[in-house]
Amino acid sequence: MICISVTPASRTLAPADLLNASRYGDLIELCLDHFINEPNPGALLRTVDKPILVSCRSPREGGYWKGTEQQRIQLLREAIVAQPEYVELDLEVAGSIPRYGRTKRVISYSTPNRALPKVDEIYERCKQADADVVKFTALAEDLDAAWPLLAAVAASRDLPIVGMGIGRAGLTFSLLGQKYGSPWVYAALEKGMEAFPEQPTIWELRQDYRSDEIKSKTHFLGIVGRGIGEKIAARVLNAAFEEMGRPIRCLPMLPGDLRRFSMMLEKLGINGLVVAPDWSDDLTELSENGDELVQKSGRVDTLMKGSSGSKVVCTTFDAIRATGEEIHGSPDWCGRGAVLVLGESLMARGAAWWFASQGAAVSLAGMSDNRAAGVAREAGVRHIPWNSIYDTRVDTLVLADNRMPCGLGRNQLNPAVIRERQTIVDLTSGLDLSPYAEESHMRGARYLEPTKVFVNQLQIQFRTLTGRDLPPAAFEKGLATD
Repeated sequence: MICISVTPASRTLAPADLLNASRYGDLIELCLDHFINEPNPGALLRTVDKPILVSCRSPREGGYWKGTEQQRIQLLREAIVAQPEYVELDLEVAGSIPRYGRTKRVISYSTPNRALPKVDEIYERCKQADADVVKFTALAEDLDAAWPLLAAVAASRDLPIVGMGIGRAGLTFSLLGQKYGSPWVYAALEKGMEAFPEQPTIWELRQDYRSDEIKSKTHFLGIVGRGIGEKIAARVLNAAFEEMGRPIRCLPMLPGDLRRFSMMLEKLGINGLVVAPDWSDDLTELSENGDELVQKSGRVDTLMKGSSGSKVVCTTFDAIRATGEEIHGSPDWCGRGAVLVLGESLMARGAAWWFASQGAAVSLAGMSDNRAAGVAREAGVRHIPWNSIYDTRVDTLVLADNRMPCGLGRNQLNPAVIRERQTIVDLTSGLDLSPYAEESHMRGARYLEPTKVFVNQLQIQFRTLTGRDLPPAAFEKGLATD
């Protein structure tokens, strides 16, 4: 069940917000603390037929109430007299507001700026405050911070528990709440109407991650990412699993401490992980079984857990090969001619090593000649000075460091380095629009579109994890909601 949070500031427009929410949610949370002028809860509750949960949070609970504490308590009492389905009462004031009529009491405890502490002790205090439902709200910037909140919801207890994760991992928590039987999870109606920062919207839950299809027996495939690549991958892969009739859905994950992340994957029963192109942090610590390409590039984009441990794979360059083959008509294009890799990153080192392993004559340069020389040495390729790159004739140019912006100023890469008929491999932008794309097209170069690399990579990742080809209809179905 999904509870849509409605946060109106205007008494005039509030009924429209409630009506919109009633079309999509199973339960509506009416947040009274956002109103500029004091609302009439009774009149608002008569606006819709859907069950309503009334809340009025103070700033210490992460809310926006600007009046006195006594005024807030009085407003909550007036709301209860109107007999909504639920009322949320924070633990500090629950004892001063008695039960009334048929309204169920959601006793809440919030730590909006830190992880949840002493779950068992707080649960017992909420229970003693005459709770029907216990609610925990806590900071959840990554999986480490969300873990105590998840443990609270997943545990078997006398009273049902709901929760809300504040931050980037809040979406992860909501999807796991669906699996572990939380009575409801929270969502905003749309961006700009969140009750808490980064609260997922109803569209993210239902369209991107198919929350309505997540049951207790659902298995998860983890997806690590930070942007649109993560969402597109989730949509496509979820559509693929639906086509196959498999009870597997995607779970967005933001790793914290990698030493604990593997344990968390095991606890959650997650045996596979896909990393979107917009994630650049090093994940090689997740396994000791990575091949030389993984070690050289620091890039892990697929993880499989088995009886013999975890195996990590870098499929990025296989996707680059496949994308280049569409242009050159041969899979051997990456082993021909001269290749220049620009950058000092781990990805630059990996790209240089990979192209050299295919048989190309590879050179590497970076804005810091000393650092670039060290990277070239580690990759086993030739180093050339930065001031020589504009005079070096190459067949393939690899842009492999996002700290190397395109431009004419100091510490920027002059796009004059791009020449007609060169093949341009851009590893700087994920799926975001890159200035190098326009420059490449204008100068007559063959630019490997990151979106095409992404499509090829997702197909390779899916085959690596499942041993099957991605169903042809998966991309069409996965993106049909755009």
